[in-house]
Amino acid sequence: MQNGMHTDRDRCVRAVRSKDARFDGWFFTAVLTTGIYCRPSCPAVPPKPENMVFHPSAAACQQAGFRACKRCRPDTSPGSPEWNHRADLVARAMRLIADGVVDRDGVPGLAARLGYSTRQIERQLLAELGAGPLALARAQRAQTARLLIETTALPMAEIAFAAGFSSIRSFNDTVREVFALSPSALRTRAPRPAAADRPPASGPRRQPAAPGSPRAAAPGTISLRLPFRAPLNPDNLFGHLAATAVPGVEEWRDGAYRRTLRLPHGPGIAALAPRPDHVACRLTLADLRDLPVAISRCRRLLDLDADPVAVDDQLRTDPVLAPLVDKAPGRRVPRTVDEAEFAVRAVLGQQVSTAAARTHAARLVTAHGEPVDDPEGGLTHLFPAPEALAALDPESLAMPRTRRTTFTTLVRELAGGGIRLGVESDWQETRARLLALPGFGPWTVDVIAMRALGDPDAFLPTDLGIRRAAAELGLPATPAALTARAAAWQPWRAYAVQYLWATDSHPINFLPV
Repeated sequence: MQNGMHTDRDRCVRAVRSKDARFDGWFFTAVLTTGIYCRPSCPAVPPKPENMVFHPSAAACQQAGFRACKRCRPDTSPGSPEWNHRADLVARAMRLIADGVVDRDGVPGLAARLGYSTRQIERQLLAELGAGPLALARAQRAQTARLLIETTALPMAEIAFAAGFSSIRSFNDTVREVFALSPSALRTRAPRPAAADRPPASGPRRQPAAPGSPRAAAPGTISLRLPFRAPLNPDNLFGHLAATAVPGVEEWRDGAYRRTLRLPHGPGIAALAPRPDHVACRLTLADLRDLPVAISRCRRLLDLDADPVAVDDQLRTDPVLAPLVDKAPGRRVPRTVDEAEFAVRAVLGQQVSTAAARTHAARLVTAHGEPVDDPEGGLTHLFPAPEALAALDPESLAMPRTRRTTFTTLVRELAGGGIRLGVESDWQETRARLLALPGFGPWTVDVIAMRALGDPDAFLPTDLGIRRAAAELGLPATPAALTARAAAWQPWRAYAVQYLWATDSHPINFLPV
């Protein structure tokens, strides 16, 4: 797959005619005769090629005056894989827009996070996506509004402000323009999810409470589906998250991975359970304005916007990896919902077992985490923020002095802004800053790059599990030689790591029962 696929008309027409779901999110088909836009896999009879126009984003379709198809619901397509495996300005901007930065801070706030002028950002987004940051954020608000309309009983006025609209009028106008239905008609037509679509709850479902003011979003619980590109192998993905779960912050319960979320407007809890064609997601939020951010972070955690066919096809070119890929295709890279949290946990995991790392993290959570309420399970805290960890007494840390220095230096840099870890991070610049810290070697930096920054080409040649797999498979034994051999796996070496790890019997490779 290549950037700008929407410009290859013949390829797009073939994808639409084949109804190939692998292309969903890569481009959108606008139909001139009906005024609607669809995903490539729309089940309707394909229009004539001369009536098709292709756009790179849903926002571009909406800007051109097209409405979302009511049958294939293109606004619910998986996101483009481009934004997760690229590190350029457009990709970083798209990750921030998905994280709600434009709705919270406006385009100037987006520009400040990226270090570019608003004009530069708008020009590049328009050139590649056919829409500027405001239009892209508006498309995301429309999708959030639809989700709240269809899955909650909240009054429309509360939904309008929870979805990020500045007025009820703009909410009504946008919903009608994008979906060709009024908000109330959209609710009437909404499909009702089956019980199997929802991660199980161990207690009664909490209903949204009445807000204290017209602009306050009510706390509540929402169940939804997170789509992905098939295939998806859940074993190492959920197995890794469950095996490394920090007590109080994460747990595996009733077939779902559950964890607390630190969100812009308050805490949340996510429950994620694998299903054959989607991930069932149950979100409990203190403020529904955080819904799009929570969804974005859950998708990123599970690497759901990846293109597994492109990844696996590349890795299969190596005769050593090909049998591993064929045995269990569609492995994803388990990532994180909080980049700073993962960096702290990476330091805690230096040269110790998984169990010891969990113990260290659990002590920090109990002493410095913020309490949360979880009537449906055993979650108790948010993971401590860097500011809280920077204020602790270093002597209270039960770890060697050198690692204590590494830990305290990292949290001070994170708290003070010397190092910023987020979806907008420049991968190479951040790597260099981390390597300059005491106690940070290639393994720590690359595991942060792989799981926190989202670099799909991060590689861990010194990792014990990788070295064991290399020995078992007859791959080069030294880090330098293994790195040279892994050049053929680029730009997907982080996925190769998952297949190599999977040769071991460690609990991270197995779906909990």
